[in-house]
Amino acid sequence: MVAFDPDGSHPPVMILGCGRSGTSIFGELFEYVGDYTYMSEPPFDAVATTDFVRPVAFKVPKESAPYPADPGLSFPLNVLQSKAPNMKYFWIVRHPLDAISSLRVGIANNWGHHPRPPDWRSWLDRPIIEQCAYHWTFLNSVGFGRVQQLAIVMRFEDLIHNPREFASTVCHALGINPDTQASRLKAWARRVQNTNNHDFVEAQTSRAYSRPDHSVRVGRWHENLSSDDVAAVAPIIANAARSFGYDLPRV
Repeated sequence: MVAFDPDGSHPPVMILGCGRSGTSIFGELFEYVGDYTYMSEPPFDAVATTDFVRPVAFKVPKESAPYPADPGLSFPLNVLQSKAPNMKYFWIVRHPLDAISSLRVGIANNWGHHPRPPDWRSWLDRPIIEQCAYHWTFLNSVGFGRVQQLAIVMRFEDLIHNPREFASTVCHALGINPDTQASRLKAWARRVQNTNNHDFVEAQTSRAYSRPDHSVRVGRWHENLSSDDVAAVAPIIANAARSFGYDLPRV
């Protein structure tokens, strides 16, 4: 067991990002790193009442009525900062066209991904792909803007293509030597695959949103979206996509 180091390593961790962007499998990395306790989508009141004595990591808390959320987040950032001023924030982002392809199941279910944009109901008469595009854009502009000065940006594509390096980057950011975690990180990394195969193990909380309509995770939009679909969502996602360095195809 890796002992908690009070000198600043093993700080508390908050993983944020738009749904279907790798937040779940990223979060489950903390079941393999150090001595962390990992909580996936706990109610924010559980986060706010954590004593932070031991290393703990959270993924996208659910809203709690006593703590009105900031737009784009599921919690009030100032409250979390007051409770855990040394919190490390990670924001994971995925190419918007791939994220849109993956968001469809949850968004079609009463806009089941959270946090919802405040005006989500006004989008319900729009095509589902436009709803997904708006959700991705809102979270990756308004939501990200709230934590931009605090968060380390991680890319879904890096997670998929080189999970060992991805995990090492996270460890270094937390003051943890990844060499001391090598066998555990290897076990997590084996789960992370671009295609379904005997090594792939999907994150537990992602399974209800899976859809067997694609053969790869990076670039899946080529299998799921038509050129008309891309043309329809491009005006919605273009600015936010550009801010993260994602190019959109010309249509």
